[in-house]
Amino acid sequence: MKQEYIEQIYAGWLAKIIGIRLGAPIEGWTYEKIKDTYGDLRDYPVDYREFAADDDSNGPLFFLRALEEGRHGFDLEAQDVAEALLNYAPYEHGFFWWGGYGISTEHTAYLNLRSGIPAPRSGSIRQNGYATAEQIGGQIFIDTWGLVTPGNPDLAAKYAEKAASVTHDGNGIYGGIFVAVCISYAFEEKDIRKIIEKGLSYIPQDCEYTRVVRAVMTFYDENPENWRACFQYIEENFGYDKYPGNCHIIPNIAVMILGLLYGEGDFSDTLNITNMCGWDTDCNVGNVATIMGVRNGLSGIDYEKWRKPINDFLACSSVVGSMNIMDIPYGATYIAKLAYAVAGEEMPEPWKTIAGERIDSCHFEYPGSTHAVRVRIENAGKVCREHETAVLNTEESAATGSRSLKVLAKAVTGGDAVCAYRKTYYRPEDFYDSRYDPCFSPLIYPGQMLHASVCIPEYSEGAEISLYVHDAHSGKVYESETVSVRKGQWNTLSFRIPAMGGVLLDEMGVCSHLKGTNTEFFDYTVFLDDLYADGSPDYTLDFSRETEEKWPGLHREISQMTRLKGLMYLADSQLHLSCADFAEAYTGRHDWGDYTAEFSFTPLTGEHHMVNVRVQGAIRSYAFGLLPGGKAALLKNDNGYRVLEEKAFDWRIGKEYSVKLTVQGNSLKAEIDDCVLEICDENRPYLHGSVGVSVRNGSHDQYRSIAVAGI
Repeated sequence: MKQEYIEQIYAGWLAKIIGIRLGAPIEGWTYEKIKDTYGDLRDYPVDYREFAADDDSNGPLFFLRALEEGRHGFDLEAQDVAEALLNYAPYEHGFFWWGGYGISTEHTAYLNLRSGIPAPRSGSIRQNGYATAEQIGGQIFIDTWGLVTPGNPDLAAKYAEKAASVTHDGNGIYGGIFVAVCISYAFEEKDIRKIIEKGLSYIPQDCEYTRVVRAVMTFYDENPENWRACFQYIEENFGYDKYPGNCHIIPNIAVMILGLLYGEGDFSDTLNITNMCGWDTDCNVGNVATIMGVRNGLSGIDYEKWRKPINDFLACSSVVGSMNIMDIPYGATYIAKLAYAVAGEEMPEPWKTIAGERIDSCHFEYPGSTHAVRVRIENAGKVCREHETAVLNTEESAATGSRSLKVLAKAVTGGDAVCAYRKTYYRPEDFYDSRYDPCFSPLIYPGQMLHASVCIPEYSEGAEISLYVHDAHSGKVYESETVSVRKGQWNTLSFRIPAMGGVLLDEMGVCSHLKGTNTEFFDYTVFLDDLYADGSPDYTLDFSRETEEKWPGLHREISQMTRLKGLMYLADSQLHLSCADFAEAYTGRHDWGDYTAEFSFTPLTGEHHMVNVRVQGAIRSYAFGLLPGGKAALLKNDNGYRVLEEKAFDWRIGKEYSVKLTVQGNSLKAEIDDCVLEICDENRPYLHGSVGVSVRNGSHDQYRSIAVAGI
């Protein structure tokens, strides 16, 4: 596989996020409303503080995980993608549009799968009818199947067909194949017409999808100067009124083809023209942006206009909270890692090390990347807002690889502290809105080791530098000893975060304590590279310190927790979880390996009370449970719970229990009072995952704390 594909994958994934953000504020608007409101709209309609999660980015990232987590490996089957959907999507909230059975295609397929209807029947016309099966979702979640198969449209078509069939059928599947093939082929081909023709070559030539694409191509050939006339033609002949359902795929692919042709190869023109046509703008612009991002590369994407406002940040709304705070380089590197694995090749350095050892680090190897790093200037612990700061990706110097981040602070004085940091947790006030109900667990925890490399260039004033983390609950900063660094040399720093309880670490970074007097102003520069945390946690989640987070509308979350289903709230300084059928909630990092987890909890009503470890999502975890008939058990959730080991244990409603679970390799041990259960899982064991709590069959529990420590 060509090494330049790695950067093209980043360009394509970045472009997808640009397209979504560009179209999201006017999603569902008509051409006339956009024109009347904005005139000639050629930029982001909204200046978001942070852009909240979106279904168009949730689906592509999490469905792709079926390649490494599914039962068939790279010989992907539809049920593998179906289980990724079940594993990562919260039950009827967040992730995508839950419009009701028979109304929302994805909701319909999800409930089919939950009821035991397997894929691809779950999304078939036979099961759901033409209108539901041929809505737009068949192509809007498909981009990553083209990105993971660069220059291999045959494989892109195969993967896309399997993935789209979980939720769609007919033209819904054809759209998925078409878009994935166009993306894959754009790694090698720059001619837009040839890219479109390649996509069409993989779907039936007599289907409605092909007919409409060719009709728009013919209109363009006869009227190449006027895209507005083309849209009028589309609206009159292939508009929403001609097809059933809320958001049919056919009108929207017509607009996408219009944008690709009339954009004439220019990234900005293609996106803006597509956006101004209206209808499902975030979906349409997201799809064409991925094609154009791969085709044009990073050099074809205007940095100031499109990239800088995003700052490499991406929020998601899966049920796994630590995967919902993501930067765009993480997603691109994950896709590239899979692409090399699918191709049967080894990644080149430094990508092999980055992808294998610290995939979520801030490494800055993609040109222009910032990893959502921010800068703040403080003096005596107070934020100074008047200073001008900047972060610039540079080849001027690097600790590893070839790039780093240049951090600039202007008009500072001695005694100021320049903090370059990454947010590791987000609150509702960080966002403009609550699109698709994001929720988070922190990226870092007490007990872990924080790393960074820094270099002060010869031309800058000097500073002493420390690493730090910030606790959102108390506002306290935990900081390493300061280090005097020699100018022109890279210094690698490490800081073990103290073991703690009752904290929420929402920031990790590097702090430059400036030398000199406070009477003279100067500019300060420092290079930052390889910012990341690793190691095991040593941490207690004390629910008396947690809060209810209130988002716009009815969206409510408990800090640090992500909820699959059920009623979750705080009362009497404890977390409560109850259900009619089942309820689960999770916290911690998805990649924790061997650890002990001690839960303090009280069964309040019902007969099914569980705590979970090695949680990899909604359908993959281990659990300890207090069960009917005076039983204690170890269970495994493999798209449904089953008992692995059980013993008699005379548990009682209203009594607080402390259970200690130890997971090491493929072994699991539970200790509660004088009862010990142990198992060794030899069948597809879960070797990593977070922690959680769950109840079933009308039960209700309260939880005082969860303590996690590495082994």
